[in-house]
Order: sequence, then structure tokens, then C-alpha cells
Amino acid sequence: MRAFNFVWPSAYHDSVTLMRLTRDLESVPGVARAAAMMGTPQNRVLMQDAGLLTAAGEAAGPPDLVIAVVAADEASARQAEGAARAALTGRATTGGGYGATPRPRTLASALRAVPDANVALISIPGLYAAAEARRALRAGLHVMLFSDNVPIDQEIELKRFARERGLMLMGPDCGTAVVNGVPLGFANAVPRGRIGIAAASGTGAQEVMSVIARCGEGVSHVIGVGGRDLSDAVGGLAMEQALEALAADPGTSVVCVIGKPPGATVARRLESQIERVGKPCAMHFVGSGTASLEDCARDAVALARGEKHHPVAFTVPDAELARVASEARRGRRPEQRFVRGVYSGGTLAWEARSILDATLGDVAPGVTGTGSGHRVVDLGEDIFTVGRPHPMIDGAVRREWIAREAADPATAVLLLDVVLGYGAHADPAGELLLAIEAARDQAGQRGAALAVVASVTGTDADPQNRSAQVSRLRGAGVAVMPSNAQAARLAARIAAR
Repeated sequence: MRAFNFVWPSAYHDSVTLMRLTRDLESVPGVARAAAMMGTPQNRVLMQDAGLLTAAGEAAGPPDLVIAVVAADEASARQAEGAARAALTGRATTGGGYGATPRPRTLASALRAVPDANVALISIPGLYAAAEARRALRAGLHVMLFSDNVPIDQEIELKRFARERGLMLMGPDCGTAVVNGVPLGFANAVPRGRIGIAAASGTGAQEVMSVIARCGEGVSHVIGVGGRDLSDAVGGLAMEQALEALAADPGTSVVCVIGKPPGATVARRLESQIERVGKPCAMHFVGSGTASLEDCARDAVALARGEKHHPVAFTVPDAELARVASEARRGRRPEQRFVRGVYSGGTLAWEARSILDATLGDVAPGVTGTGSGHRVVDLGEDIFTVGRPHPMIDGAVRREWIAREAADPATAVLLLDVVLGYGAHADPAGELLLAIEAARDQAGQRGAALAVVASVTGTDADPQNRSAQVSRLRGAGVAVMPSNAQAARLAARIAAR
């Protein structure tokens, strides 16, 4: 096996398209690894570190597309390039047949095609994203900036620039939003309703909106602000605008604020901003206190109904919980002591880590999968997705980590998230089942039993159908809990001595 690179000059494609293309390339016979990335300096370093870069790729520039594969021979590599060309040519038109209208290649041509557009979704390399976002703002468009790795000084400048023009910049690294009922990025199919969400978290927003929908309420808007917005450096610039927008929206009766803990200065400012909203507000910052994303969603539902939410650790009946925990412990060997979380969602991973730490202790810091005790890994982090699709799109990297954790004789419980919605894999549960079965077989060969606990973030209206996904997992012996928080608590209970 060796690396082959094919460079296509001036052939830009957005990161989501390229992540999906990578999955397709790795299915070509004779191809072991693949990446499709723009030839920016940062991407070339990533490909070099992953063993995917050759001299041809090293010579590529930022506007060039690099198709990189590790293949058995040149014929396999060229077959992969042909597959990439066929896939991207097919996606380059609005239809699939002869004479189909080409997709716009610039913001200006997109505006000519859709002159009444008022939102631009930008997904290009972070080094160049700010310039494109500024063009969109100058054109009078609100911006959802999906791109990450945008320098923080550019983020601050863009958000101030947007505010001066009465516009909103959501992001950078904003993966989830719902505006006037229209889902953007990785979002779930939820009904319109009276609860508005302002979120500095993508999968956190998905968990909250999904729980709200399953409780019988709906969402007016989900405004993503970007993961760094609540830092003191950025100052909560977009969060302030989001709160103002939800306060002014007649269709929003209750406001829900979620994210990671804000900086000290932003936290003080948020208190007064929330008071000015003048509407009931539910608020949760992952890792602070004992509440959960589920609690925040249920609190918002209760506020919308004029009720009071009384948090509980589990909504599953005690008898059922005891049965599930007892079955999960059956066959466990003395050396099996630890929970190992293998996650696709960053905020969900942090929530699981926080709950495990509060319940069990001895949890590795961060969500990088390091440490010899209880540990959680967020496989959506850049370090794990070099040349590979995000785990919400493709489960390959998760399957590898499931096998890795199952091979450790100290693993007692595998803790997983399954995230549904637009943009996610068509059958994420099915993607994991073979790996779960193999992990259990591997434990069985040692005379051990491996417990698997999961949650499914989504709704029955999602393209994947939550009930169907839950049924598939339970049919394979996975203990599926109603929320990520409840799954983490059950995993801790199973592992506790």
C-alpha cells in the first residue's frame, strides 16, 4: 500500500461534500484510506501527518482540490480518482441530466439565481471563510458560518460588522440552526412551537430540541452562535443578538440558553441580558452543576405550560432500571471496572464526562480518549477526522474505537451516542451494530461480558426515524436510554462496585 495524490486546480468544494466523498472513496476496491481536501497549508500538514501526502499534493495551493488515497496499486488509486470525478460532476448541477443548470460558484452568482435570499451558509476553509462572510454581510445577508478554524480576531470583527448592519452572524463552527422552521446544517425535524433556543453548542442544541419535541412542544427558532462566542475574548456578541431576536419574536414564549460555561465577564453580562428578555428562560451550561441538557429542555417545556419541572435522574421505572443494570452486570469479570465513552457529538461527550466524573470519579480529563480509567472520546474533534468524514456522517472511525476499547480487558461498559437528523448518516445505528457484536464476541473469548449503553438524539420525524433506530439497537442487546444524561448515569451505575 502506498499514497497517491491527484490535484485538481481551482476546483473548490465545501467541507461537507468532501467529507461524504471521502466515505465513498474508501469503498473503492484496493483503497485503504482516502481524503479529499482543499490544498491549504493547514490541510497539507494534516494529510502529511496522516501519511496521505505526496509531492504532488505538497505542491497544491489553497484553491486546488487534493484527492489523496492509500491504495494497493496505481490502478486502484486511479479508479478512486474516477469515482471522485463522477461523484463531484454529478453534484455540480441542480439536476442530474443533460442540460441541467450549473450550481452557482460564487456568492454573486448565487444571489443572481436566488435574489430574495436572506441567509448565506458558508462552509469553506477557515483561513478564507471570514472574507466570504464579509461579502455576504455586505450584500445584506445573515450568515451561518459552518467553517471552523477561523481566527478569533476575525470572528470578533465579523460579529461587530454584522451587528452594525442589523444582521446576525451565527458561528464560526456553527453546525446547527433552525430559522423560521427551516433546518440548517445538522438539525433535527421538530415541529414549530413556542420555545426558542440560543445555543453555543451543536449537538447540545440537537439534544434539547429533540427532547422538547418528544415532550409534545415545538421550537420557534434555534440560533447557533458558535462554540467560542461565550468566551470572554469574544464577549457573547452573537448570544446577545440571539437573545434580542428571541425577545422580539412574537412566536417565542420561552427562551432556552445552552452551551459550555461562559467566561466570568460574559456570565455577569448574560444575567442582565436574560432579565431584559422579559420571557421565562431555561438555561444550562454543560459541566456546571448537576443538571443536564435534558433537564434544560424539560424545564423549558414546563415554563411554556406554566408548570414547574422537578428533575429526576431517570424517567425509566425503578424496576426496569434495576433489571437492565442487573442484566448488564451479568458475566462481568473482576478486572472490568471502567466506562469507556465513544462519542460523535462534542457537547454530548462533555456532558457524559461530567456526569461520570460526578458519579464515579477517576475520569480522564478532557474528551480525547486518554487515561487508563474511565474515559470519553469525542471523535468529531479535528485530530480524529484527518482525511476522514465526521462520525455523524460515517461510522468508520467509531467502529475502530469500539474495537479498541473492547480489546481492553478493563472495559466494563461501552457508552455511545447516536445522533440523527438532516446531514447525518442514513442509518447510524446500523453502522455500529456489527462493531458492537464484534466487541461482545471479543469480550466473550476472554470469558467476559461487555455492556453497551446508548442514547439516540433525534425524533421520529427525522429521516432516520428515532423509534426505528432505538428498536435496532435494543434488538442487538443495547440498553437505550431516553437521553444522553440518563445513558451516562446508567453506565456509571453498571460500572459502580
